[in-house]
Amino acid sequence: MKLAALFSGGKDSTYAIHKAKSEGHDIVCLVSIFPKSEESHLLHYPNMKTTALQAKAMKIPHLVSGIDSDDTQAELDGIYQILQKAKKEFGIQGVVHGGILSNYQKNHFENISTNLDLQVISPLWKKDQKQYLSELLKSKFKFIITSVTTAGLDDSWLGKEIMVDDITKLSDISSEHGLNVSFEGGEAETLKPCSELISDNFVISSTMISFPSHESSSPAVEAILDQ
Repeated sequence: MKLAALFSGGKDSTYAIHKAKSEGHDIVCLVSIFPKSEESHLLHYPNMKTTALQAKAMKIPHLVSGIDSDDTQAELDGIYQILQKAKKEFGIQGVVHGGILSNYQKNHFENISTNLDLQVISPLWKKDQKQYLSELLKSKFKFIITSVTTAGLDDSWLGKEIMVDDITKLSDISSEHGLNVSFEGGEAETLKPCSELISDNFVISSTMISFPSHESSSPAVEAILDQ
């Protein structure tokens, strides 16, 4: 099936693409919608500007739109319009969604897709979170934490590439503080710099990452496409 992928540049949207491709689907375009601010409950805000470079590294056409309002209906209209464009330009038959637990997001995306006669593919839906992180690493997916916004995750996690041993640490922190191990609740944000989907020339410039000193951090991440 020809699919558009809702793409934020993080681990979940990238791995959802990987899973959909492994199931035989054809990802014909990536779709990224830039919300006005981090106040959006529907759309991903942090690090969205890196998606253009990631799309180039993945060699997949990239459709982008921006929303100039935090109003949910404005966001829904924007999503509808860009998926309508993807259907017209690329003949998509469905949409890949990387959500795991948010019924709010999933229901909205499904309603829009139904109105456009598109199927929704959600390969990560309701996955066990600890098992999911293990599966990511076994599939040779590398990802770094770019922000933390919850108790239990301090600045030492910022810029950190998650390894196998970290899954146990995150599970322990989850037991103590109640966070989602896969950060589905926004406890942290991730960026997916490397996998079989993204070529090695997509490089995070660590010298360009700045971390605010307070606990709730939203660092400015810069990336380059190394020629």
